[in-house]
Amino acid sequence: MEFLCYHRDRPDSLALRYELLEEHWSYMDQYAKEMIARGPTFTADGETLTGSVHILDLPDPATARAFAFDEPGYQAGVYRDVLLRRWRNTLGRTMWDFPGGPTEGNRYLVLGLGTGEPADLALPPDRDDDLIAYGPLLSDDGTTWLGTAALLRAPDPATARTVFLAPDRYADIEVHDWQFGGRQ
Repeated sequence: MEFLCYHRDRPDSLALRYELLEEHWSYMDQYAKEMIARGPTFTADGETLTGSVHILDLPDPATARAFAFDEPGYQAGVYRDVLLRRWRNTLGRTMWDFPGGPTEGNRYLVLGLGTGEPADLALPPDRDDDLIAYGPLLSDDGTTWLGTAALLRAPDPATARTVFLAPDRYADIEVHDWQFGGRQ
């Protein structure tokens, strides 16, 4: 089962986040084989950290909750909240398989928080070269569509917001600057 976990930073927690960086990475090292994608989000200027995204293949929802809430930054109060949802890896690859590599172009996390009937379940046509990760957000049992999440390359946030998701099918669409994460 695949899960998307997005830890959103608490205001003024940057110093604590940096203090716990090695603990965070050591914790994530335990999940290296399960990782599909990972990396930090930033403010629009690309300077200030705002959160941390991890997409993993884990055995069940209980293991995913343990992953999210045992994380050292969460335990220490770095994060204000956590979005944890089942996710389906529509691309069937990891971010390390992305042909654009880790640094080419602007990267974004796009979260479409769904409402009503499922939307955007299939891959957008002719856009594989810009998609790093893509798939629906689902309930724990995988039966209810709750939205869509993508990591993608786009020229700017406005393009990232509209290029993959049908805006009228979502209660909200969030766009966050994102970059490949992990140890250097």
